[in-house]
This record gives sequence, structure tokens and C-alpha cells, in this order.
Amino acid sequence: MTTETGATDAAGIRRSVAAVWRMESARIVATLTRVTGDFSLAEDLAQEALADALEQWPRDGIPRNAGAWLTAVAKRKAIDGWRRRERLDDRYSAIAHDLESRIDPDAAPWDPDDIDDDVLRLVFIACHPVLAREARVALTLRVVGGLSSEEIARAFLVPTATVQQRIVRAKKSLAAAKVQFEVPSRDEYAARLGSVLGVIYLVFNEGYAASSGTEWMRPELSQEALRLGRVLAELAPREPEVHGLVALMEFQTSRFRARVTAEGEPILLGDQDRSRWDRAQIIRGRTALARADAVGRGRGAYALQAAIAECHSVAPSTDETDWDRIVVLYEVLGRLAPSPIVDLNRAVAVAMATGPATGLRLVDEIAASGALSGTHLLPSVRGELLARLGRLDEARVELSEAARLTGNERERGVLLGKVAALGPPDA
Repeated sequence: MTTETGATDAAGIRRSVAAVWRMESARIVATLTRVTGDFSLAEDLAQEALADALEQWPRDGIPRNAGAWLTAVAKRKAIDGWRRRERLDDRYSAIAHDLESRIDPDAAPWDPDDIDDDVLRLVFIACHPVLAREARVALTLRVVGGLSSEEIARAFLVPTATVQQRIVRAKKSLAAAKVQFEVPSRDEYAARLGSVLGVIYLVFNEGYAASSGTEWMRPELSQEALRLGRVLAELAPREPEVHGLVALMEFQTSRFRARVTAEGEPILLGDQDRSRWDRAQIIRGRTALARADAVGRGRGAYALQAAIAECHSVAPSTDETDWDRIVVLYEVLGRLAPSPIVDLNRAVAVAMATGPATGLRLVDEIAASGALSGTHLLPSVRGELLARLGRLDEARVELSEAARLTGNERERGVLLGKVAALGPPDA
């Protein structure tokens, strides 16, 4: 097996293993689920292969195609497990023979432009109607998005133990229902499509703004979510919300190069060099939004968010953004898909359109309702508006609280930088 030279630093290799797992785990589990027909077994095999990597790579070096190595090891473990059974039936024998003949740990790497539906099939399994909605989302984010239980819990404002219980119950339910590894027929789309779109969007968002850790973004998650969205758009061309979600992700991804410095430090929207935005991707976003409109069933929640993102994408600067239109779009979105996050974003848009005092009143209404309590989002926005109104001591308190509540180290640094920019507190 060909290995990279100089791979002797154990700590560095552990980081490499973790990085490979973040990028490839969904594909590995999806492939194993397809060939074994057992979702839980596939995840167990993948974890065993990961344990082998942690043991062998520090000694032998990192394989050139690490994802294929993990998949090959996991497949061999499946074969060994089947062979250990006292009565290995003909089906398992055939599968074992086929797998063994095709295992090649040094095969060419996966081509991200080559559409592979295994991961999408895995999303549809995790979003099976046999599961409760909360369980569908948690399981998909865990297996496809590679998010930890803590990250999922933070996204949904629930205890970590609750998320862990949902995932365990979901796996047991799928096993009991003997769910097949397949994309459902088109007449079954309706029962799963909403959940599929929801989890793809949540995976994208975790990549766009990581909820925890040391990195501001996890682009590989967003790129995988966008790839899945594009595949789904071809499978369901008459579903406007699929195109709406793809449009939204295209618009948001177009900013990636401008969102961080060379050192990985965050650059907020108002400070971004818009010449670095990917204009080709913005065009793809507008094309996808036009496809959603062409279906003729009106704009749903994702298409409305895409329309908001489009306003930002075509504006020459923050000051020249059509904030009045954004306010209207958020009002429509709030009626169609009520959410405290939508209300908070609308408050920000109102502040930009009419002034911080009006926006602050809306934010205070959200705070009084108890929504978003315990998250960094509300004090972050409130601190910004207070600072614009010159109420610096109050702003300092809010921004400090936001820094305390966020789980992302880069975002914490941004918030503390804003606190420092306000100057020392009054005597």
C-alpha cells in the first residue's frame, strides 16, 4: 500500500484521521449500508475501521486514498463477520465473494462531480416515515452531516442526552421495520421530501457557520449538502422547494472565499470584498430560483430565503442593498414558516431599513417572549443595535454575554473584538 512520507507525528495523524472521517464518513456508511443492507451494522463497521486507522496509520502512514482504505477495511470486517456465522447462506456467500473481488484500497479517489446516489439514499433512509420528525433530523445530521450529539443539541436547543436517545431509538426503529436502502418511488416523495430538504439545509448551515469548534466554517459539509441538493433537483424537477433550496445554497456558497481571512479569521458581511464573491455561482443560484418559479406553485420557505440571499448577492454594498424588499420577504416568510430566527432576521433588516431603534424594539419583543433564550444570537444582535444607538455600556454587556454563549471559538473572538472596540466602560 502506498503511503504518504513523513507521517510520523501521532497527534498530526489523529487530526488527519478526524479530518478524513468528517469528509468521508457519510459516503463510507452509505456504501456499507448498500452492500450489507443493514444501517446499524454499516455504522458499526465504519467505526471499527476508524479504530483500525487510529491504530495503524501512526505506524504505517496515511494511505493516499484514505476514504477507500476505510471502506475496504470495513468491507473485509463485514465479510469476516458473515464467514464466522455457522450457517452462511448463499446470499451472504455471493455478496462476500463480490465484495472481495472488488476491494481496492488504492483505487482512484471519489470524483465530487461524479453523481453518486449512495449518500442521498442514506438521507432518504434516515428520513423514513417510520421515524418521528425529530428522530429523522437527528439521525441524518449525525450520520450524513457528521455532527456530534452536542452540535445537534445546540442546533435544536435541547439537551445532548435527548439527541442521543433519539438517535438510538431511530436506529432500532429502522432495524425493526427492515427499511430498504433505496430512494423511494416518486409517489412516496411527499412523505419524506420535507424532512430530506430540512436536514440537507441543516447540514449546509453547520458548514456555513459551525456551531462549535475552532473553525468559522466547515466548507466540506456545505459542499456535500449542495451536491445532494443538486442531485435531488434532477430526481424531482417538479418540486419547487428543491430548486429553492439549491438556489439558497448556491447564493450562500458564492461568498465562501470572502468570508474568512488567509488565517481563517471571520469576515462579516459588511466587511467582505464583494469582488471575491463567485459570480458564476450567483448565476447558478438565480437560475435555480427561476426554475422554482417556473413550476408555478408559488414560492415556499426555501425559495423566499433564496430571494433574500439574492438581494444581498446583487447589491454592490451593504448600504446599497434593497433592505425594504428584504423586510417584505421576511414578513412573508414569517407568515409561511413562523420562527424566532426569522423574526430576529427581520428585526435586523428593519434596523437596516429604518434605523436601529425600530429594530431594537422588535428584538426586545422576541426577548420578552422567551424565544432564543440561552443562545448567543439574541444578545449578539441586541448588542449591535445598542452600540449603534450609542448605549455602549448596555452593548458591552450583551456582546459579552453572546461571546460566553457561543460554542464557536472564532465567533467568540469576533464578539470579544466588538466588545474591545467599544472602549473601556464608563466609570
